[in-house]
Amino acid sequence: MNAEIIRFLDDLRRNNNTVWFHENRERYDKLRCAFINEVQELIERISVFDPDIRGLDARKCLFRINRDIRFSLDKSPYKTYMSACIAQGGRHSIRGAYYFHLEPEYCVLSGGIWYPKPEILKVLRREIYNNIDEFVSIIEEPSFKALYPSLEGDMLKRIPAGFPAGFPSDSPYGHILRHKDFSVIGIKPDSFFSQPDWMEETIDCFRKLLPFNRFLNEIVDEYMGNL
Repeated sequence: MNAEIIRFLDDLRRNNNTVWFHENRERYDKLRCAFINEVQELIERISVFDPDIRGLDARKCLFRINRDIRFSLDKSPYKTYMSACIAQGGRHSIRGAYYFHLEPEYCVLSGGIWYPKPEILKVLRREIYNNIDEFVSIIEEPSFKALYPSLEGDMLKRIPAGFPAGFPSDSPYGHILRHKDFSVIGIKPDSFFSQPDWMEETIDCFRKLLPFNRFLNEIVDEYMGNL
């Protein structure tokens, strides 16, 4: 079914307009239903090793296919991917997530926290600094690094104020504190999601994210609990 989803998205990429989409609405609805079922199975399997997401409804994890074009120069009405953010609280969660993304030539399995609010980002940086050896041991663990080579996302040019001068920008770990979010990305070929055991392989990839997400979530949960 994933091959059909990717094929549809490729067609949509070449025909990104409301007329074509309405003509193919039945096809989209069928594939979206299949995607929801896949995400629900992922939730059930992930919850075996991460109970925090147990009982989560897949529909609360999916993103709409309609683009917000209000402030964009690109007025294409639809996204050319299907994606789900699997985390306690669903797609709008502030906690570390397991992210599943199907897009022609850019399929992704990723995890972590994307674009946290400033107050949460500040706490994440502080606690990562205070526990830098533990954090580095997680992201440098060989089997993790093989799937998720580096932290992703935008970075500050300099380490933010508030950290000791003895932790300079040229520190081996200085780049970590410059990140504006704490996420990792594993890019997969389209064919990965068409193989018979793609679900098992995906779960193996997500299982590797558990220590990373757990580290971040303990920080977020403690911060939220102290409000």
